[in-house]
Amino acid sequence: MAATGSEKQGAGENAKAFYVSTPIYYVNDAPHLGHAYTTVAGDVLTRWHRQRGEKVWYLTGTDEHGQKIMRTAEANDVTPQEWCDKLVTEAWKPLWEHLNIANDDFIRTTEKRHTDRVQEFVQDLYDKGEIYKGGYEGPYCVGCEEYKLPGDLIEAEDGTKLCPIHKKPVELLKEENYFFKLSEYGDKLLALYEANPGFIQPESARNEVVNFVKQGLQDLSISRSTFDWGVPVPWDDKHVIYVWVDALLNYATAVGYGANQEKFDSTFPANVHLVGKDILRFHAVIWPAMLLAQGLPVPGRVAANGWLMVGGEKMSKSNLTGIKPQDLTSHFGVDAYRWYFLRAIAFGSDGSFSWEDFSARYTSELANDYGNLASRVAAMVGKYFGGALPEATASGDAEKAIHDGLTKAVADADRAIGEDLDFQSGILSIFAFVKQVNGYITEQEPWKVAKDESPEGKARLATILYTAAESLRAVAVLLNSVMPDTSQKLWDSLGAEATLGALSAQPVQNAATWGQLPVGATVTKGAVLFPRLEEPKKEA
Repeated sequence: MAATGSEKQGAGENAKAFYVSTPIYYVNDAPHLGHAYTTVAGDVLTRWHRQRGEKVWYLTGTDEHGQKIMRTAEANDVTPQEWCDKLVTEAWKPLWEHLNIANDDFIRTTEKRHTDRVQEFVQDLYDKGEIYKGGYEGPYCVGCEEYKLPGDLIEAEDGTKLCPIHKKPVELLKEENYFFKLSEYGDKLLALYEANPGFIQPESARNEVVNFVKQGLQDLSISRSTFDWGVPVPWDDKHVIYVWVDALLNYATAVGYGANQEKFDSTFPANVHLVGKDILRFHAVIWPAMLLAQGLPVPGRVAANGWLMVGGEKMSKSNLTGIKPQDLTSHFGVDAYRWYFLRAIAFGSDGSFSWEDFSARYTSELANDYGNLASRVAAMVGKYFGGALPEATASGDAEKAIHDGLTKAVADADRAIGEDLDFQSGILSIFAFVKQVNGYITEQEPWKVAKDESPEGKARLATILYTAAESLRAVAVLLNSVMPDTSQKLWDSLGAEATLGALSAQPVQNAATWGQLPVGATVTKGAVLFPRLEEPKKEA
């Protein structure tokens, strides 16, 4: 069996990078919340691994070929390339910059570094006898860029057959195509799934794919001859390569396949492919089969996130439920936006967006629990110790409980976010610790302790405030991957940048090591981390 991409990562120069990819997104329109959801998840995951001290490679990009793009461009009276250039430069790249996405590369499937390698890959399969010429007739969804099985379709009231995802009529196509012998890889794929139970996540998605493959695979049409917006088939220029074959290969071409062997060997395969559940079969069936046919290693994991829902419908432009991320960031801020969807929705499950729910969680968890804690601690260090962090010399059971709570939060968050892709549980474990620290301050009542001017009273007050500040130091490290700007503000207010160095250099797995914030550090009360929201606007 081919190797998987799940090898242990390291920080050494020759260690394989922890490689994460998003889907490459269709540029038929501007991005919406669903696209941003997957991309933010990948950003949090890769930032977390970077803060573990690992080599990381994070890839995203755009899928720019196919009939859907061609028709969209024609409807807008421009060429397909002009349409793609406009959307990428005016919508997609600016949004990722706005959302603080720290991707290492952005690949476009119209780039020569990609198209040349796609032709080489397909030519190799053809030369090996893995591709043959044939004909096909069947229902085709332009939105999915996919032939559909009759059993996959749903029926409208008038009897029209519809794509179950886009709810639009399918087209009956008949054309001469080239086919990849996908049917020969069923047993090999089932063996892969059995040997690597975590290859497809979540389990419900795994079960769906396994059952699909067990029913028997059909050979895959890998070319189209009814339109020309695509990568030409190298041995027959009357055909273009099927957009999904073209698209999947971005995960290899972007990291040096056929062009930079050293980079390819140190990066490929992906440890995690993040995908939407509607494109799971392409990534969990077709992609590994193509790699097996070429003798290349398969990815470590294919993780399918659920759909974001609005009014019971999947969020998408075709269903007119697309919401711009900027509609939310302009009100809640970028960091709160990054936090909300991963905290509110279990990754892998469907979830409904609600403006009211976002507002309630923002106020309760971000402003009241987290932001207010940071503000109170800084204010008290300033009031009682002139802004110089005091020494803790009177610790007891209450402080031990905080130490133990932090140790648990770090372990739980590292496992959940770094290993299980359970962003919700990881974030909740961190905020459980924030609540614990809030409870500690409420119980210890430092404002009352401050009235005791005896040496014992001063020592107790110093211990309470050091404990709270040191706890916030750890919280800044733990939340840096989720809310980098807010974490940096907190880091600066604790005087940690001047004493401990860059926040990004703090190993997240060592965040529970107590006593890192040095006595005497200058603590300042900066701007409010999460300002009070203005009157909520209507739901988009």
